Amino acid sequence: MITPATPQGLSDLTDRYDVLLSDVWGVIHNGRESFPEACAALARWRAERGPVILISNSPRPSKDVVAQLDSLKVPREAWSAFVTSGDATRRLLAERAPGPAWRLGPDRDAPLYEGLGLSFSRLDEAAFIACTGPIDDETEGPGDYQDRFEAAAARGLEMVCANPDIVVQRGDRLIYCGGALAQLYETLGGKVAMAGKPHAPIYDLCVIEAERLAGGPVDRSRILCIGDGVATDVKGANAQGLDVLFVAGGIHGAETIGPDGLNAEALGRLLAQEGAEARWAMAALGW
Repeated sequence: MITPATPQGLSDLTDRYDVLLSDVWGVIHNGRESFPEACAALARWRAERGPVILISNSPRPSKDVVAQLDSLKVPREAWSAFVTSGDATRRLLAERAPGPAWRLGPDRDAPLYEGLGLSFSRLDEAAFIACTGPIDDETEGPGDYQDRFEAAAARGLEMVCANPDIVVQRGDRLIYCGGALAQLYETLGGKVAMAGKPHAPIYDLCVIEAERLAGGPVDRSRILCIGDGVATDVKGANAQGLDVLFVAGGIHGAETIGPDGLNAEALGRLLAQEGAEARWAMAALGW
């Protein structure tokens, strides 16, 4: 395993990369407030170096998540384009229209389905499951759906999961996401289709955006991915052959941040356990 180097900030990497693909939750905000130093670092990169593309496992289309970034005071100067798992998942859903689908997730994720021609039904009448996460992610977890998932898996229903994240940071808490439900469904014998991180479709969309912004082909060795999730951000970038800057203070902060800051030994163990590699690591994103 490669031991991640620990730059002081993005300024140490300006000669190595032209494009940033930055995760959102855990890197530039925690669901309740933005991280000013991280936002300022991305804004400076965009002003001085090149495009910053936000890559998020949000299950909603990117245009419907921008208002959330604004409300959290993430400056628009900090990003050039925004690609979500919702953007990548809409193709999977369109291929399965008209369904019907059993829709699993909160009402706020309704924009994911707009214009796709999908119909919805009860689980016992559905042709597949369309999952964005628990209906109430403040109180529910995978176990709340086990009985229904067992019945659906026995019928051979496929789940299309629009958010592969297992957990995400909301303030000082970790809450379950769609990926946790998909993980349980697979253990029960169900089939799952996903397009967000760590899967290839979302990265394909990001490269298309990068080339649009750059006005031509982009050298993949000059793209740096930034994220706080080993299973999604790090392993997704590894699968694409892209370098990674791991932000340790996100969802893995309890494991990798000690009294003196980043614990390199603990970080190494975490990456080794997941079979993942990060070229760089920082406690928190900054310039």
